[in-house]
Amino acid sequence: MPVSVVLSGRLARLEPLAPHHVKGLVQAAAEDRTSYAFTPVPHGLDATLGYVDQALADQAAGRAVPYAVVRADDGRVVGSTRFLRLHYWQGPLVWPAVPDAPPGNPLSAVPDAAEIGNTWLSSQAQGTGINTEAKLLMLRHAFETWHVRRISLRADARNLRSRAAIERLGATCEGVRRAHSRGLDGVVRNTAFYSILDEEWPAVRGIIELRLAAAGATASCPRTPAGPTSQQSGLGERLVPA
Repeated sequence: MPVSVVLSGRLARLEPLAPHHVKGLVQAAAEDRTSYAFTPVPHGLDATLGYVDQALADQAAGRAVPYAVVRADDGRVVGSTRFLRLHYWQGPLVWPAVPDAPPGNPLSAVPDAAEIGNTWLSSQAQGTGINTEAKLLMLRHAFETWHVRRISLRADARNLRSRAAIERLGATCEGVRRAHSRGLDGVVRNTAFYSILDEEWPAVRGIIELRLAAAGATASCPRTPAGPTSQQSGLGERLVPA
């Protein structure tokens, strides 16, 4: 399975998920939870312990590479994300196919395709650019270190916020699969599928880097000390939401 490494940026640091992140995840998930209607986010210590244990079991089985999302400026855990649904196409063709099984030494394998998902952030971290930079770090690692051919993303078709965030990355919508799976609310859901191919990555990287640069420039602009519009200027960091 791919070696899990720390991915560092200006706003966020992605650390390989570990038991010592549990306390921080509990605190992050305990903030305003109204944005989690379509997202599985653990609530409370016991649920978070189970969440991390399952993620690490999936990692040990070669099914996922999970991360804790850490805010760079204060080291606070603000959420989680992961690579999952890893696919390997190297080696001799075997039939019947064995999905998600790397040929050769699994400890040194890198996938040919993967999905980014199971992403959630604390309410205070949403709209700050952390999600955008986390996606950039993961996509850059996937395309420039692993040299994958495709990264996939998906969302409940009703989750317009997540779908808009994926589309702002420059991912291509492949369509909506009807009655695809059971949603978090128990309703059979439609699922929107997106992808980024390796030949599309340079353009997508440029889009994301421009968004992050624009967000950084907006955040660094001086604000007027008083007046009725000074509070509105604080919305500048959300002009390029993540």
